[in-house]
Amino acid sequence: MESDRFLQVAGDRFVDAAGRTVVLRGYNIGGFLNMENFLTGFPSTESLQRGALARALGPERCKRFFDRFMSAFFGDDDARFIASLGMNHVRLPVNYLHFEDDDRPFELKEEGFRLVDEVVAACDRHGLYVIVDLHALPGCQNMDWHSNNPTHHAHFWTHRHFQDRVVNLWEALARRYRGNPAVAGYNLMNEPGDATGEKIAPVCDRIAAAIRAVDPDHILFLDGNRYGTDFTPFEGRVPAPNTVYSAHDYKTPGMVYGGPYPGVTRGVFVDRAHVERTFLERTAYMRKTATPVWIGEFGPVFTNDPARDEDKYRLLSDQLDLYESHGASWAIWAYKDIGGEGLVYAAPDSAWLGRIAPVVAKKIRLGVDSWATTDASIRHIMAPIEETFAKEYPAFEPFPFGQQRWIQTLVRAILLAEPMVADFEACFAGVDDAAAIELADSFRFDRCVRRQPLAELIASKIASSSLR
Repeated sequence: MESDRFLQVAGDRFVDAAGRTVVLRGYNIGGFLNMENFLTGFPSTESLQRGALARALGPERCKRFFDRFMSAFFGDDDARFIASLGMNHVRLPVNYLHFEDDDRPFELKEEGFRLVDEVVAACDRHGLYVIVDLHALPGCQNMDWHSNNPTHHAHFWTHRHFQDRVVNLWEALARRYRGNPAVAGYNLMNEPGDATGEKIAPVCDRIAAAIRAVDPDHILFLDGNRYGTDFTPFEGRVPAPNTVYSAHDYKTPGMVYGGPYPGVTRGVFVDRAHVERTFLERTAYMRKTATPVWIGEFGPVFTNDPARDEDKYRLLSDQLDLYESHGASWAIWAYKDIGGEGLVYAAPDSAWLGRIAPVVAKKIRLGVDSWATTDASIRHIMAPIEETFAKEYPAFEPFPFGQQRWIQTLVRAILLAEPMVADFEACFAGVDDAAAIELADSFRFDRCVRRQPLAELIASKIASSSLR
């Protein structure tokens, strides 16, 4: 590790130890140390998936499968490929359950730290920084599947016990990586969903103080409330030194339901001017406080329709150009999956996709993944519920995204998704040790497909950048 790589904040820039400006460009390694249904194909939450696989494979074979999956999903080949495109960092989402069991709180497990160590070492070998992102917190910091939430309530904010455990974990992570220049910093929590807006700043202050007592040097990255879009809870405060506020910048035309670009999606005309306007709104706090702009997540969901995917490439191209013009750093979501978003994805004829094909088809039919499916086939279920709520509860606007999204979460992501876990479990009946390894190896870099147009777009944008 080269000591001059150590990253710091200097005004509105990232700089290395030699004072050189560094613009962060990279990828989120989602679906790995924090698993998500649309990235690897299971229904509902990571914990339910793991339970299903443990029942189907048995505890020992299940452990062998996940051990192999962890080594297959990200390694030197992946880090080398990301670096070859000109990118210089990854954001590493992690689930707290790698470090601590719920029935043994505060007893930290070495295995979780070792998994992060391996990613950091692989990235360091290829000149990539790592931002460690606590993506799923005990009690769940937001209302959705990506915090491993089996409900639609974020209990992290109402239970001091959960907050204490997060402080304890971050102290241990800071102790582990203090002085390590390959680690760019710590993203305290992914996409907070504090419904009151009153707790996020004090909780972040408490976590930050605990980290700073152990590691005074690494950068802290704080996502805005309402899933990285709202920074009003931080207004009126002097930003702490070496701290960055992270926005997430997804655009509706890039989603699976997205319309043409430029064009109308869900009644709103979206073009480059609209994309820039929403970007400027979401990053206004950073400019106001003269701190670096880092877009911690953004990116389109691709389809099998060439015309629609061309629109999504056009949108991504405009976003990258806008980030360049405003000097913003960025990390695209997500590097590897089963084909919806990934720069690299499991081959359609892989053992994994072959085995879970019935579940993937059913997930599409019932629209259970908020990110990768639509409710087009179940409008006969959704429409009457939405109409009833609009009539009976016209003023009901639940946090974070209103009435329709709330209904979609309850019906699609919980009511229809949870029973499908049994279907997922059935897919693995009869899997022996050799087959389990083959399933995990479906995610090895040398067995995956590269989304070449995406790789070429990213590489060309970085190569032509005037920002260094």
